Amino acid sequence: MTSGADTREQAVYHFRRALSRAYLEDILARLTGRSNDLIPFEEAQRALKGRVSEQRELREIPLEAIVGSVGRYTDFTRQFLPRRRSDEERWTRVMTAMDDPRNAPPILVYQIGEVYFVLDGNHRVSVARQRGASHILAYVTHVHARVSLTPDTTPDELIRKAEEADFYELTDLDKQRPGADLRVTNPGQYREILADIEALQQERGAGGQALELAEAAALWYDTIYSPIVEIIRDRGMLHDFPGRTETDLYVWISQHRAHLEAALGWALDPDIAAADLVAMQEQGPLRGVATVLSPLVAANPLDAGPPPGQWRQERGIASVEQRLSADVLVPLSGKPESWAALEQALIVARREGGRLQGLHIVPEAAAMSSAIALAVQAEFERRCQAVGVSGQLAIEVGAITPTIVARARWSDLVVVRLAHPPAGGGLARLRAGFHSLVQHCPRPILAVPGPARPLNAALLCYDGTPKANEALFAAAYLGIQWAIPIVVLTVMEPGRADESTLARARRYLEAHGVQPVCVATSGQPSATIVATARERACDLILIGSYGHGPLVEAVLGGTVDEVLRSTDRPVLICR
Repeated sequence: MTSGADTREQAVYHFRRALSRAYLEDILARLTGRSNDLIPFEEAQRALKGRVSEQRELREIPLEAIVGSVGRYTDFTRQFLPRRRSDEERWTRVMTAMDDPRNAPPILVYQIGEVYFVLDGNHRVSVARQRGASHILAYVTHVHARVSLTPDTTPDELIRKAEEADFYELTDLDKQRPGADLRVTNPGQYREILADIEALQQERGAGGQALELAEAAALWYDTIYSPIVEIIRDRGMLHDFPGRTETDLYVWISQHRAHLEAALGWALDPDIAAADLVAMQEQGPLRGVATVLSPLVAANPLDAGPPPGQWRQERGIASVEQRLSADVLVPLSGKPESWAALEQALIVARREGGRLQGLHIVPEAAAMSSAIALAVQAEFERRCQAVGVSGQLAIEVGAITPTIVARARWSDLVVVRLAHPPAGGGLARLRAGFHSLVQHCPRPILAVPGPARPLNAALLCYDGTPKANEALFAAAYLGIQWAIPIVVLTVMEPGRADESTLARARRYLEAHGVQPVCVATSGQPSATIVATARERACDLILIGSYGHGPLVEAVLGGTVDEVLRSTDRPVLICR
């Protein structure tokens, strides 16, 4: 049997070893910036507005869930290692006494959520942890708070918890929407959320519908927060931002959206901001306003441009049930013929329930406030208001084609007046403005060669290529969502397209509930397309973008360019 002297020597040894470990842990905490401190109970109770219960119960509690202390929170580390050498006598006495369990009375603790704060028994907790115990007997007094604490809560985390408690105190969302998870990981996030709620409250008040803050909070949760959370879940964004919460991402998406809208001068849907946030997470640090607006470096004429289907992938469009063109970009020069593009864009926006992103490009900053620019803006706003379509016009300095290409990534469709169809041959074709736009634009382009058309019937030009499949997807969408007739044309060419190609398109459309009229014929492709569109009374042509590499297009010419030179109907160029 070990003597009392030996037991005390062992206790002193364990104390000094624990003291050394506490010293090393504190150094490591300073180097890493991680807290190694216990949480003060008084601070936690005040921050969380906790109410102390009058009842207490005796039970065993897990030692690892004890995260704080009443009054002694600086004397021990987060692991309850002793920090003060002056505690040696008391600590060793407690360890010696705890050799006999009858000499170790229950400790006294407060409980907030899943964690405990020691009111009496700090040394007993420290000794028990050094002995490797997992639980300790305690008298537990509950403290009721609207926000729960967990064992991984740190003093810095308590600041965030306090903000969460204040947020619920103001909004009652924990009671109005029970089960809603509005946790964030960074301090200051709830201020951003409250600003959104207050903005909604003011907006409804200006419309004559006065709301209390709690009413506005419930409306915000249902109409603003929840739809964005659905976007976050649909895109699986939490996988891209490990360790973050849905509410973190809501705040970041909202901030990023506001940043983009201020930079671009356009209203944007949340899913566009969400997609860009993910892209930037993959590419590195967040870009500033200058990067958002800066045109692309002059594109390489031999670059084939974005791969087929990338536009749908970036916009998260996987089904013909999803809206295809919520945001429609329409560049406007101010010349009389450019207004045909706006009229065509208005027709699309009305059918889609979308909005217009007008763009007027000027050569220098001084021209941004010129009489021409202001007249374009006024006429744009007048025409949008006349048909009840939401629209905003941005005026930007830059080269025309690169600026349109750079801006297109924030839209779903680009509608362009085709005043100068692609012409010529050889490498000159590659340098032509419209050819370069079609080649590099990241979104489908609706080219408008003449007056706006009602778009009541569409001709799909289908040869089975990947880009033609994108046009096939658009045809299925138009046939379902716009309920317009679809004519499918396959110009048969040996080794490229035949009747089986047409049958493939028919099966696809019929599987989506569209009953097309199918035409298989031979002949010169562009002339056949133009003639068929006229004969079948189709006022919209759907076609895949350039099917060959840039050099082949330059040498041989392309069907797309030839159709654009020959038709007076709008041409939707898909890629």
